[in-house]
Amino acid sequence: MESKAALSEKDRKFRDFSLNAPMWKVVLHVGAPLALYQSLNQLFKILDSMMASHISPSAVSTISYLSQLELTLSALGSGLAIGASIKVSEAYGAGDFQLVQKRVSSLFALCAIVAALLLGILFPFAPQFLRFAGTPEEFLADGVSYFRLDLIGLAITFFNNVYIAIERSRGNSKRILRLNMAVIGAKLCLTALFVYGLQMGIHMIALATILSQSVMLSCAVFYMRQPGNAFGFSLSGISLSKEVVAPMLLLSGPVVMEKAAFSLGKVFINSMSTVYSALTVGALGISNNIGGISTSPQTGFEDGSCAVISQNLGAGQPLRAFQAFGWTIVVNTIVSGILLSLNLIFLDQITGLFAGGDSAFQAMIISIYRYEAMGAIPLGINASVLALLYGFGRTKITLFINFCRVFVFRVPVLWYLQHFTDLGSSSLGIVMAVSNISVGVLACIIGAIEIRRICREYSISFAGMLQPKRA
Repeated sequence: MESKAALSEKDRKFRDFSLNAPMWKVVLHVGAPLALYQSLNQLFKILDSMMASHISPSAVSTISYLSQLELTLSALGSGLAIGASIKVSEAYGAGDFQLVQKRVSSLFALCAIVAALLLGILFPFAPQFLRFAGTPEEFLADGVSYFRLDLIGLAITFFNNVYIAIERSRGNSKRILRLNMAVIGAKLCLTALFVYGLQMGIHMIALATILSQSVMLSCAVFYMRQPGNAFGFSLSGISLSKEVVAPMLLLSGPVVMEKAAFSLGKVFINSMSTVYSALTVGALGISNNIGGISTSPQTGFEDGSCAVISQNLGAGQPLRAFQAFGWTIVVNTIVSGILLSLNLIFLDQITGLFAGGDSAFQAMIISIYRYEAMGAIPLGINASVLALLYGFGRTKITLFINFCRVFVFRVPVLWYLQHFTDLGSSSLGIVMAVSNISVGVLACIIGAIEIRRICREYSISFAGMLQPKRA
């Protein structure tokens, strides 16, 4: 017998807030904790790289290279979570709480299937897969055991990504932040113990990830045991019917392809970077981490606004969805500008933390980042446009934008610079600047086209986008 789904008082109040409160308050309320969550994730990556550098510079390069393969594979889980959570938010906004529970429960079931397939196929054939992916031989000695452990952590992360997406749909941004802080605390303590205390190799960094991510998984199991709540997991709620699953998969498919292609493009860039030296991969990875200090909050506001947009669209309020997009651009631009300025002011001190006393390595990082920094604000605009497109279900367009970012604006440009210039490792920074600025311009063009199209479709005026809702 099918269980009846209802909202908790907290979920009911947030739904009313999302659909009726001043939109700037909604964007900040939902997005700010998620932006801080993304920033803490970025800080965690930076500290992880610092600890890996204690092992050796080659350890940093190995982890930087394999992390892009990990991100390519994680696209299966993160893409499924993002696409499906849009439909969960839409049903939440529309007030169909029975459908919310069915989609939540079915999403976890789909995640379990994907995780099982990933482990079953790649774990036994890790060396062959890494060679097929073009992994340099000098990375394979330590890389195989690290990658196998990383696959286990990835399977756990699949479930955590789905759980985070569901909590984001119901506006529980602060819970996401608290849980993430617990994960980061556990991860840093374990990594410090393994690296500094026990003097162990990079495979133990992967084990620390497994143990720390298990903390969030345990919390997810605890919080999702709410069979009477629309956002609780229920075995009876699992459904593979077309009505429940098809809308989620149709939105998720392009997102999975988009994220996999973007990360795969980074793998190509890393592979092409080894023509300079193996350490160049590490310098590029560190530059990306430093750049993430100013760009990671953009992802938080993108995720939060996407949920708010889909909720209001589901409730039949497309004008408020546009207002969320407008305020997201404003917030992303301001936050990116402030953090970018701080990065540049303290660049010598920040890069010195990663160089391990190697002045040449530090100079390489700085030369790459100074170019990469130029794309911080354009990426904020891009993130805002992506939030609008995700929220309105235009995931095929987001696939096109991110495909162009890597395979049009990045890989061909690096190939040209390598074959027709002698710029050396600085080429990597130039490539990052070109691709990030270009994708910002492309997002502006596509955003303008889609806004006009959406306005015609819903018969609304663009001029009212930033106007407060009248009582």
